[in-house]
Amino acid sequence: MTPPRTPDELQRFGYLGPRGTFTQMALDAWDGAQGREHLPYGSVDAALAALRAGAIDAAMVPIENSVEGGVSATLDSLATGDPLVVLGEVLVPITFVLCARPGVALEQVRSVGTHSHAWAQVRGWMGEHLPDAVYVPTLSTAASAAALGAPGDVMFDAGVCAPVAARNEGLDVLAEGIGDNASAVTRFVLVSRPGTLPEPTGADKTTVVLFQKDDHAGGLLELLEQFAVRGVNLTRLESRPTGEAMGSYCFSIDVEGHVLDARVGETLMGLRRVCAEVRFLGSYPRADKARPTVRPGTADADFDTARAWLEQLRA
Repeated sequence: MTPPRTPDELQRFGYLGPRGTFTQMALDAWDGAQGREHLPYGSVDAALAALRAGAIDAAMVPIENSVEGGVSATLDSLATGDPLVVLGEVLVPITFVLCARPGVALEQVRSVGTHSHAWAQVRGWMGEHLPDAVYVPTLSTAASAAALGAPGDVMFDAGVCAPVAARNEGLDVLAEGIGDNASAVTRFVLVSRPGTLPEPTGADKTTVVLFQKDDHAGGLLELLEQFAVRGVNLTRLESRPTGEAMGSYCFSIDVEGHVLDARVGETLMGLRRVCAEVRFLGSYPRADKARPTVRPGTADADFDTARAWLEQLRA
């Protein structure tokens, strides 16, 4: 099956379901997804597996939260398996409610179901208002609402989810705005199989995963110097275990700029020399449209001038 080559050709979109997740909200906000087929999946791994198998053309998945940090399932899946690339990102402000089946009062809640990232963002509220409540993990925030909305027994008394999920399932809202950080934001990325590289916009990000050749003193510094000397700013840096052995890690990194920018391209070449593997996960427009500050000596023209000088010497 030939994959779509451009974002305009995408027809089938997967997302971390069920309906009512923040991931669905991110997909609804993606300009090219309106009027196309949207398919929910029970986990990030399931959505990306369907994408790799060709069952869908793109998948919207969470990658980073401003409070809890990176989403391990997404980072690990993108670092392994058949190559995938990021086409773009969406930022979604996060607002949580505590919901329950009609007739359940706040003082009756003894257990609460939600996703682990959501629980981390409401621990303070829970400690103050429901200090004895037991946490029950679910695959997503909306999954907790769906479980409460379905007939039959459920393993918890209340759920933490987005307001829309509580409304979708006909649940009572016991408390609103229960997040510990009012400015919490989750970053989602639309992922596809490799196709046409998006053109630079001047406000872009590039995502890579770096694997070291060996573990040695100064190894991480050696990698970071490739960015620093070329004036490339990092917006995210996380280490993830490779699973090969204790102490074996790779580094998932977002940087300002596009692979077609000279400073970013030169950085990738430098990394390719010193790394065992550089997994390129795409260059794409930033959601906030913020443009990088280009240091003197690191603009495309500066690299062109230096290259022309070297070619003259070699001639």
